[in-house]
Amino acid sequence: MQSRLTENAIRHKYIAPTERPAGDFIGVEFELPILNKEKKPVDFKVIHELTDAFIHEFPFEAEKYDDDGNISSAKDRKTGDILSFDCSYNTVEFSFGKESDLHVIYDRFKKYYSFTSDFLKKNNHAITGMGINPYHEFNKNVPVPNGRYRMLLHHLKSYGKYRDLKHFHDIPNFGLLSCASQTHVDVSKNELTEAINRFNKLEPLKALLFSNSPMGEYLCARDHLWRESLHGLNPHNVDVFDKEIESVDELVSYIRSMSLYCLERDGHYINFAPTPLDLYFASDLIQGEFYNGRVYEKYTFTPEIGDLDYLRSFKFVDLTHRGTLELRSVCEQPVGEILTSQAFHAGLKKNLGTLEVYLDDLHQIYGQAYTVGELRRMFVKKDLPDFISKEELSVILTDLIDIAKEGLDRRGKDEAVFLEPLYRRAKEVQSPAREIIEGQSQGRSLEYYIDKFGEI
Repeated sequence: MQSRLTENAIRHKYIAPTERPAGDFIGVEFELPILNKEKKPVDFKVIHELTDAFIHEFPFEAEKYDDDGNISSAKDRKTGDILSFDCSYNTVEFSFGKESDLHVIYDRFKKYYSFTSDFLKKNNHAITGMGINPYHEFNKNVPVPNGRYRMLLHHLKSYGKYRDLKHFHDIPNFGLLSCASQTHVDVSKNELTEAINRFNKLEPLKALLFSNSPMGEYLCARDHLWRESLHGLNPHNVDVFDKEIESVDELVSYIRSMSLYCLERDGHYINFAPTPLDLYFASDLIQGEFYNGRVYEKYTFTPEIGDLDYLRSFKFVDLTHRGTLELRSVCEQPVGEILTSQAFHAGLKKNLGTLEVYLDDLHQIYGQAYTVGELRRMFVKKDLPDFISKEELSVILTDLIDIAKEGLDRRGKDEAVFLEPLYRRAKEVQSPAREIIEGQSQGRSLEYYIDKFGEI
């Protein structure tokens, strides 16, 4: 009985929204790192003053406050746009209400970004377009002081309890310095598995175009930071699908295998050992903990079917409760090229059939006995695998951009202009991260790229 209730709840939350007619809307979220140009911690007083000034300049209303009374989120009720701080006051996030035209989003972004950048410059701070905060070593990497983010960091720091189960890195506060560029595309039930499988299969090649978080051996360290954290204790919560999803029933089963690790009860955010949904809802009691204002104390509770609302998936291709696919593997991009990934995704979504045929014929990539996950882990590193040449990759990437352009042309909104920077990247097989690494090897400073990637 409980198993059926779980399945019905999943279908209601995730599958039912895809049964409505799908539109051509795009949702966009930009996470942008803030830094102090004096190589000191970001001054949070400056950030709070920025927020107040932003709300005075634009028709946004304060929506959420932190425990100290500072505004942590504000919203434009008319457009649905949101200004917020993602995990930390070192990262500003611009989320846009759904639109059918990328130009409309870009016009609003330019206004928000220019105002934010100008304000920060006056205070010797800066904002830029990178997937990892370039001055994170100087920052106070502490969460926004509220129940949710306090719980999240406390949970991630508890990875030591699980060292016998998997390898972990030692940067549990990675969410305070990691920045993504996320895209939502509408999806209907009849194309759901096709869209998931095509976008999932594309992930290795996307790394060659969009990696922008260099760290150690990685050009896209964000993958590693999420996968080898406590979020990755259950591999079904993160990364790619390592096999194709054959049906909606199989997708529902996959979601049932994902783990829940937090919820809100009695006004408290509670975290507990990551527990697969089937096991969670079959349990009589779950033991967790919450912060009582002084210390963490134990909290035992009975699972309720409504707890499904707290499921947090970090899949690269993630089905949401809005009837959209959230494409979340892309690092934040240089600001002057900030809509490249959204245009790429929107165009490919409109041209899925052509994309499917092309990817299925790429035996030089997918015929090497590697899974999609293994290929992605190769392609996010500085050194490319030796089974394919740079010249071959350049041709493949250019072809993919052409397929995206065909899709954008079908959308009929002159959005292909946002793809133009990708042709240069494809020609050189040079993501923004590779540009940084190669430039620094020739004497360019990190500050040069902070400035360059921050120009609109």
